[in-house]
Amino acid sequence: MADTVKMTAAARDDLVAEIARLEGEVWREAAARIKAARELGDLKENAEYHAAKDDAALLKLKIEHRRDQLRSAEIVEVASGSAGAGIGSTVNYRDDATAREVTHTLVAEVEARPSEGLISIASPVGKTLAGGRSGDRRTLTTPQGERSLTIIAVEHL
Repeated sequence: MADTVKMTAAARDDLVAEIARLEGEVWREAAARIKAARELGDLKENAEYHAAKDDAALLKLKIEHRRDQLRSAEIVEVASGSAGAGIGSTVNYRDDATAREVTHTLVAEVEARPSEGLISIASPVGKTLAGGRSGDRRTLTTPQGERSLTIIAVEHL
């Protein structure tokens, strides 16, 4: 993985803990499922065994992906003070075309959970809002065309 993955120190710590959990208890559970399925007999036609092996392979890929993120981590500071919007900032903005107001917190890519209002600063909306201050008008380019966003407020943690 050549590109860096921007994250806060807290996100890095969470990633380290997740890797430890995946390599520990989750891996032990996967191994136990394989062992139990193996004891059922004929491995050629043992669906439980093949499912358990497939799940273990997916777990291995997930662990490797998390390790890649950790290896390429670039620790960034949470935005504070009078700086424009950055990681850790909660931004309230209005889509000028629809007059709809939205609030998002800008986070590192590994912390993004859009359904919870946490969007990656590397996402199109995150990039558009980054550096913005209250009153700024920003242009978001979408596949349907450009949209004008007006930043109403920026709060720092």
